[in-house]
Amino acid sequence: MRAGIFKRYSSIFSTISFLFDAFIVIASGYLAYFFRFGNLLGMPPIYNLVIFVGCAIAYVCFYQVGLYEPLRGKQVDVLFKRLFTAWGSILLIFAVLAFFTKTGEVFSRIWLAEWFFVGFCCSVIFRVAALLVMRALRKKGYNHRTLYIIGAGSLGRHIANSIQESMWAGYVIKAFFDDNPTAHDKNIHQHPVLAIPDNWDRFLAEQPVDEIWIALPLRAEQRIKEIMMGLRHSTVNVRLVPDLFGLGLLNHSISNIAGIATLTLRESPMRGLSLLIKNIEDRVLAFLILILISPLLLIIAIAIKMNSKGPVLFKQKRYGIDGKLINVYKFRSMFVHQETEGQVTQAKRNDSRITWVGRFLRKSSLDELPQFFNVLQGRMSIVGPRPHAVAHNEQYKDLVAMYMQRHIVKPGITGWAQVNGFRGETDTLEKMQKRVEFDLYYIENWSIWFDFKIILMTIFKGFINKNAH
Repeated sequence: MRAGIFKRYSSIFSTISFLFDAFIVIASGYLAYFFRFGNLLGMPPIYNLVIFVGCAIAYVCFYQVGLYEPLRGKQVDVLFKRLFTAWGSILLIFAVLAFFTKTGEVFSRIWLAEWFFVGFCCSVIFRVAALLVMRALRKKGYNHRTLYIIGAGSLGRHIANSIQESMWAGYVIKAFFDDNPTAHDKNIHQHPVLAIPDNWDRFLAEQPVDEIWIALPLRAEQRIKEIMMGLRHSTVNVRLVPDLFGLGLLNHSISNIAGIATLTLRESPMRGLSLLIKNIEDRVLAFLILILISPLLLIIAIAIKMNSKGPVLFKQKRYGIDGKLINVYKFRSMFVHQETEGQVTQAKRNDSRITWVGRFLRKSSLDELPQFFNVLQGRMSIVGPRPHAVAHNEQYKDLVAMYMQRHIVKPGITGWAQVNGFRGETDTLEKMQKRVEFDLYYIENWSIWFDFKIILMTIFKGFINKNAH
């Protein structure tokens, strides 16, 4: 009862969750009406109809985005994204219905906006509160799922470490199984390593468990088939954890192509609707920013011309998306000089090639402002991995693992690495490795909200940096 009561009555909890959602949708509609008009007396029937139609639409949208699926092991941000998608879908459906039924003028648009805002906020509060309560209960020993892990190698140990660090997920390991006899007298996180049973039916009858995770190497295909055959009479949940940690995964996912299940190991997150949103975000923000900073651009251009001879802008060949060469614009910050062919000398502290105007521009990152024109051209994004000189790519692509994977998205004016202090000179291999690590984290976790977070961090702490010379 202590560990299984929630599983036993999961259907009841799902029903309660649905009823709470319905209450939130309906109550927020009436609450929004009260906010808009000051009272509920004399509320036109059309509003009652819209609220209850909205409740039905909300159920479909909530179901489609997976809000009624088990959220065990999920993070709060996953919940927030699903709720935002659901409420955004409801709003879009209402807009389409209002257009085709020509009822857009019948009810207040302000009321509708307040309804969705109040409903979304209440849904987030309810769902996050429920998630936090479940996490607290799991830490106290309730709502656990017990599991066996087949495979006591490096992958099995990695799984055990992750579960140990994520007790809020509610998984409890009972034991490990392995074919290697030398592992049978050892423990992993105080859990015994046992021989894989010959008769799973008898073993599971004596040792009931909720789930079995198979954590064997990819080469053990035949052994995995044998284990699945042995478990064919059991109703226990079985999961396969592929040994993919050393393959350099980037935005991996499972897809169905022509009826064939495929595991994508590496893919750009900017595709389809996400790519459209990213492009709109870049072009609109770049256009507005250029209008706002146009006086500043003019002042900087005059200062550069007065300080030293040469062009105002400096153009350099760098790699863009898919490894294609692009011209990246910057305000010229150095005296005009000639580099050795195939070599790019990074600016260092007290570099004599830098003009005094250029030193200020580089310290304040104002030399990067012309790259907003690159964004308008579609060659760069506002947020993304910083483009490196071609010579640096040739130098580091074989020294830093997955270095060139930075180019599966457009390069950016600012990025996750830059706001975390990794900008300016990369005079050591370790610095470049950390920069690439942050760039790949950005690609793996990209979202529109992540972009805005980086933009805000850039505004407040990303312009001035001690590493910029």
